Amino acid sequence: MHALHEVLQRLDNASREHGRPRPRLLAVSKTQPAAAVAALAASGQRAFGENYVQEAQGKHLALAGVGLEWHMIGHLQSNKAREAAALFDWVQTVDREKLVTALARHRPEASPPMNVLIQVNIDDETSKHGCRPEDIPALAGAIVSEPRLALRGLMAIPAPHPDMAHRREAFRRMKGLFDDLSAQHPQVDTLSMGMSDDIELAIGEGATMVRVGTALFGARPGHSENT
Repeated sequence: MHALHEVLQRLDNASREHGRPRPRLLAVSKTQPAAAVAALAASGQRAFGENYVQEAQGKHLALAGVGLEWHMIGHLQSNKAREAAALFDWVQTVDREKLVTALARHRPEASPPMNVLIQVNIDDETSKHGCRPEDIPALAGAIVSEPRLALRGLMAIPAPHPDMAHRREAFRRMKGLFDDLSAQHPQVDTLSMGMSDDIELAIGEGATMVRVGTALFGARPGHSENT
């Protein structure tokens, strides 16, 4: 698939330029039909991100047996935790202890511990979810106390400022928070940040996972990649 090749080439180029390992690619498949996911999977992409539990359930069922890795990257309401805990391999948007408790309680015993990222509202936007940077340690402590959950790191959606220097600074602050967290919790290995138009910036500042939708599937009218 040509688009996938182009995105992977961008990741390779940026990683070489900045002397960093190539980050994992998460394909943001929200609003895309199962057939589009299957086509990308056939080209080798395994990890896909969804915003809504109900939409993800349909794709999970349609693509059962393909062996895909599903990530929740949208805001998760606590009353959807039961379905999410059974469906997803990762939840990248944990931002409050109530959700930690709900996911742990509903994670099936037959499944491995759920991989969890703490979502940080790095630019303090009132329109976005995510915890405050100072709340990370307590939230991380709550996660690691739950055996059905595995703390893997941090996720952020910085403000889409037209000045890329502003975005770079947000990524840089996230890397500092990530370093602090990994110093306290050695198992932490994932910093999820960067989307189609700023993945090079994110890689330069230390992203280990980037979330790409538009560059893989094309533009969705009226939608950003993580909302």
